[in-house]
Amino acid sequence: MSHVSNPKRPSDATALILFADGTLFWGKGFGAETTVTGEFCFNTSMTGYQEILTDPSYAVQIVNFTFPHIGNVGVNNDDMETINPAARGLIVREDVTSPSNWRTTKHFDAWLKNHDLPGISDIDTRALTHHIREKGAPNGVLAVNFSGTFDLEALHKTARECPGLEGMDLAKEVSCTQTYKWTEKTWDLKNGYTEQDAPRLKVVAVDFGAKHNILRCLASAGCEVTVVPAHSTAEDILAHKPDGVFLSNGPGDPGATGKYAVPMIKDLLEKDIPIFGICLGHQLLALALGGQTRKMHLGHRGANQPVKDMVTGKVEITSQNHGFEVIEESLPENVVVSHKSLFDGSNEGLNVTNKRAFSVQYHPEASPGPQDSHYLFNRFVEMIEHSKSA
Repeated sequence: MSHVSNPKRPSDATALILFADGTLFWGKGFGAETTVTGEFCFNTSMTGYQEILTDPSYAVQIVNFTFPHIGNVGVNNDDMETINPAARGLIVREDVTSPSNWRTTKHFDAWLKNHDLPGISDIDTRALTHHIREKGAPNGVLAVNFSGTFDLEALHKTARECPGLEGMDLAKEVSCTQTYKWTEKTWDLKNGYTEQDAPRLKVVAVDFGAKHNILRCLASAGCEVTVVPAHSTAEDILAHKPDGVFLSNGPGDPGATGKYAVPMIKDLLEKDIPIFGICLGHQLLALALGGQTRKMHLGHRGANQPVKDMVTGKVEITSQNHGFEVIEESLPENVVVSHKSLFDGSNEGLNVTNKRAFSVQYHPEASPGPQDSHYLFNRFVEMIEHSKSA
């Protein structure tokens, strides 16, 4: 048996985390009684755990929440970012309590069980976050067994065999399989979600793992939204006669997804149709323009990430979830860096000077997170309107 660190096991341990390098954490299980593998990452958001777990960009990932109180407002039907959760599991410090919120429709633990999602509590999430920061996002196993029985040797073998995200095309696993229309607008306290009544512009959204609130923001900005699968060709998209094309967020390695997405985006760039990309869509646009991407040591995940607009000098507090980045030095001369991270200086946005195309690495739909960047949807609409009047 290869080496596994063996911290003292608590008598009430019913769950564990075991990394490929043998690092072991004991805790209490909740949610589904099951074993999952994946890449471990941490998220610094103080709110929005339901949106985070249902964000398709978290496919094949297990989320360590740095905020200690997770689950205390339960869950509801309004905060889902896709039909089913995309993350594989979660890690928290404190036990999940009974919900206390007027919007609650179900206990968080019951919701996790319904979706076969395991959770582990009583973890020193600061120590785990420090481990991830030092070592990079590790692969491993999260196992929940309410009887407390674990085969460490077998679990460590599973952890070592867990593949990383590099080279993985996960967009095809979370994308829609059929084209559909989206008409729901963003939520407000008085009316909840409402339906658009008079859209002005036609937008095709390419679904690489689109969050629902991105589609709502497009609808609220006056766009008639048609959502198409990730593998759609430029011909498929242009058949809808769009005024603009949106490239969505999504999981996995942009280089792998780019094998079929980049040719499509290149064809659209040649038509000079307005294009707006978010997250994976940003990375795919960069690849189509001749740039390169790479896996980050940690990635950015949280609703409190500072980004500087290089044009205006303003700082936006943004919501982010990505483990790959665009390499600025690889971008061609016709691409201008529009935004930069104030955490590590990495690329957060680009504008194409000779085409109607721009993108950002972060999530301006703010779900969860601040609304500092909602203006980008209006910028996309203005770009489309300008192209129609030209």
